Amino acid sequence: MMRINQIWILSIIVVFTFFACDTEEDKKGRFLLKGNEKLKENDAKNALSFYAEAIELDSTYSDAYYNKGLAHIQLNQLQEAIADFSLAIQFNSEYYDAYFQRGLSYVDNGEFYNGRSDADKLVSLDAENWQSFFLKGLVEEKLKNFQDALISFKKATELAPENSDLLVNQATILFYQKDYATAKNILDQAELLNPSEPNLHNLRSMIYFDEKEYENALIAVEKAIVLNNRQAYFYNNKGLYLLYLDQLEEGLELINQSIKMDSKNLFALRNKGIYYTMKGDKITAIQYLGELNRDYPEMDLVKEYFDKAQNL
Repeated sequence: MMRINQIWILSIIVVFTFFACDTEEDKKGRFLLKGNEKLKENDAKNALSFYAEAIELDSTYSDAYYNKGLAHIQLNQLQEAIADFSLAIQFNSEYYDAYFQRGLSYVDNGEFYNGRSDADKLVSLDAENWQSFFLKGLVEEKLKNFQDALISFKKATELAPENSDLLVNQATILFYQKDYATAKNILDQAELLNPSEPNLHNLRSMIYFDEKEYENALIAVEKAIVLNNRQAYFYNNKGLYLLYLDQLEEGLELINQSIKMDSKNLFALRNKGIYYTMKGDKITAIQYLGELNRDYPEMDLVKEYFDKAQNL
């Protein structure tokens, strides 16, 4: 009986010693790892709780703030993500990844000048990292500084020549500048690197549409949809091309499908206005196109079809 008690007491001492050696550094690290595991499982809410536990142990834990920001992005909570990335930077002023993710979040949140500041900081931290110039290109594109955006994307491509997305970014800027021949050449290069990139096929379809090659536009966007059937704007583009191929009802069906997937897509609302103009329904066409013509007169096809609707 005495031997059993001694063993029990010894076990308690061993367990106590084990936990006494478990430092706060170890504990916060384990909470961080558990949060990361949940984030990989797309369980952002539980990931947030683990990161909060880590921060409770160390209120200056920059990695926990950074990963907490990533969890908020997964939940589409941009303001909260920006706040956490800012705290990560506050406690680690040269935290490259935090600047990069905060810059992307600023862009997604419409805070383009803040995004530009983060892009400039990235360039100062590491001018040999393609992400620095990728972010700068995105910001300049949003600010409609297309030539500056093109220069940045070209620099990013020089640093990461195997990244097909960067070539698609370049081609997108050239599309905006209506340099279709150069844009198509760059898309051909991107396709050699990654033929399964849906955005390059969608962009090629948009170029074909502007060149009035509607059948080729349809073929290209259908390739994009096969590769990624979750993008609302692919269906919207296909719907537009069908309108121009005089398949009005089939086109409208796809445009409506796009709106169900993304109700904020102004181009889909424009396309419904185009449909009703083509159908000769003046009142409904103006309902769709009038507000767009007032608020977004620079949008392609809006003024053209608003004028046509008024003349019905």
